Amino acid sequence: MDTILDKYDLKQFYKDLSELHIVLTDSQVQQFLIYYEMLIEKNKVMNLTAITEFNEVLKKHFIDSLSLVKAYDLHMFPASVIDIGTGGGFPGIPLKIAFPHLKVTLMDSLHKRIDFLREVIEELALDGIDAIHGRAEDYAKLGQLREQYDLCVSRAVANLSVLSEYCLPYVKVGGKFISYKSEKITEEMKNAEYAIKTLGGKIEEQIAFNLPDSDLFRNLFVVEKCVPTPVKYPRKAGMASKKPL
Repeated sequence: MDTILDKYDLKQFYKDLSELHIVLTDSQVQQFLIYYEMLIEKNKVMNLTAITEFNEVLKKHFIDSLSLVKAYDLHMFPASVIDIGTGGGFPGIPLKIAFPHLKVTLMDSLHKRIDFLREVIEELALDGIDAIHGRAEDYAKLGQLREQYDLCVSRAVANLSVLSEYCLPYVKVGGKFISYKSEKITEEMKNAEYAIKTLGGKIEEQIAFNLPDSDLFRNLFVVEKCVPTPVKYPRKAGMASKKPL
């Protein structure tokens, strides 16, 4: 009997994974394919992604999400990860599928997206992952999820100063915030230095590369959390983007 693995040509996916030194079991690959099908089906009724062609989703969403391995040792055990502004579940769900030991929190401000992600989590039988509806500013308060995570990741479209105010409060001292970017933004990085320092971090490195077998440029900005974030940050909803630090 044919399985979902027989429906698709996966040669390029396996090649890309091998360039990232990631080995998946058949059941993990099946989870990616089921996720792909759910994403495309749900995308017909709500905006989750502008990218829908099979190979493009694999490259620009799945492989792109997993390219975090270039900046962070995801084999560390256990590691807690929060994905801020996760949208359709990127990078959090691909990271969870490929590295099942990770403890993952997905956060997004749109309730419909979170409902979809909860369906995905249930369908794929993923453990140790939850999806939270809310704004980053609210859950970063004391007594909520503040400074609870080894790693915060975000592929959200916002400049680094703004993203740092949303993300760094969630990171434990000694942990990291890693921002995925698809442009060369050295200027933006320089402009974010003050904000990052104010929020208790420092820029550790910038890793620039192309996604495997492509001319798709990517940047990972790695910020280390050095001291606790001052209690007044993040500011109330909307302030980070209106008046960046």
